[in-house]
Amino acid sequence: MTFASGYLAGIFCAIVSHPADTIVSKLYSQGKDTGSTGSKISKIYAEIGFKGLWGGLLTRIFMIGTLTGLQWYIYDSFKTAFGLTTTGGGSKKH
Repeated sequence: MTFASGYLAGIFCAIVSHPADTIVSKLYSQGKDTGSTGSKISKIYAEIGFKGLWGGLLTRIFMIGTLTGLQWYIYDSFKTAFGLTTTGGGSKKH
């Protein structure tokens, strides 16, 4: 359950961040062109379009989803090993 929850969180994060990450990657690949950041972003968007912003999303979902799922799993496993309640777990009643 923990891994699946982390994987879903990773999917959401990948979808939200992917377009901006694509633009940033393109900005850095251009080097030190002259002009404002806004004009550079407009130029990149004109070249790749809306569809281009989403290229590679499935790969990012697989990567980020898996990493986030594993992080959540390791975190909850560590807490369980030390007798702490897991993420989303209720308080212990004595």
